[in-house]
Amino acid sequence: MQKFLIIQTAFIGDVILATVLIEKLHADFPDAQIDFLLRKGNESLLQHHPYLHEVLIWNKKENKTKNLFALIKIIQKNKYDKVINVQRFFSTGLLTALSKAKEKIGFDKNPLSFLFDVKVKHIIGTKENPVHEVQRNLSLIKHFTNDKTARVKLYPSKDDYEKAQKIVNGEWSIVNRQELKTENRKLEILNYICIAPTSVWFTKQYPKEKWIEFLQQVPNEIKTFLIGAASDEILCDEIKNALPKKSIFNLCGELSFLESAALMQNAKMNYVNDSAPMHIASAMNAPVTAVFCSTVTWFGYTPLSDKSFIVEKKEPLYCRPCTTHGRRECPQKHFKCALDIKKEQLLVTLNNE
Repeated sequence: MQKFLIIQTAFIGDVILATVLIEKLHADFPDAQIDFLLRKGNESLLQHHPYLHEVLIWNKKENKTKNLFALIKIIQKNKYDKVINVQRFFSTGLLTALSKAKEKIGFDKNPLSFLFDVKVKHIIGTKENPVHEVQRNLSLIKHFTNDKTARVKLYPSKDDYEKAQKIVNGEWSIVNRQELKTENRKLEILNYICIAPTSVWFTKQYPKEKWIEFLQQVPNEIKTFLIGAASDEILCDEIKNALPKKSIFNLCGELSFLESAALMQNAKMNYVNDSAPMHIASAMNAPVTAVFCSTVTWFGYTPLSDKSFIVEKKEPLYCRPCTTHGRRECPQKHFKCALDIKKEQLLVTLNNE
């Protein structure tokens, strides 16, 4: 039995996009043991994953170096056949180089790649020749797998789906964070959309006022669920309070990653920024409309759902993209990459079949 370890200790979206390696390895080596190493805080993403043997967790916030070397000992003890490092940073390069795996695989841009057995060229696409992150990840294992592709995927549990269903049916009190008692009630599923209106980066976040403009035009019979972390609750309350006649529910801090995934899967449409919720939608093959403000599609992080739409400023902008990831503020002070996106561009995807 072969033993594989995938290393991806970056952020939520990065972990989700690395799940393509789990799917591909399992498809080609169904009897193999597949382990995954990620940063503490992201482990619930891979809860219930049917193809994973073990999830290794690196606590970066407390005793970072000590925990790193403790992980190296665990990895060495596990005697992996192949360690597959998705990242380009020194720390994960060290994990890979000292793993004692039979084959150490990573990108050539990792500073310790000279210690790897297999170095793969890391390619950032261009407007003419875009390269998706999933393609980059799969390139790491291309030399020992076939040419068939795979999808990114998450696996919510039955409980995750049940909670999402109760929220949609109005059987979950968002204020009191508890299930409501119902007896012999016929469940009615209403049309609903999910919106994840925030981002860690200001220049990747469609402005609050623009979300409000869009929601003003959404038919009243469609419920709207605002999703995000607890830290997003204030902004989402401002959106909700600006539209008191609309059926808008603020779920920030209420849902786990997988509960959010379950809710998004059956939505009429999911509206997101170029951020983690976009990748959650991809992992559920959920319908998604992704708003790209300062970033551009050819960086390789577009949605992967069968029903997906990109919304961005229609006309070229001299300063776009201003950076690969995002900034805390618009360096040009005008933020036209977001403000020039019209609500009609979002509305047209609501009923697009």
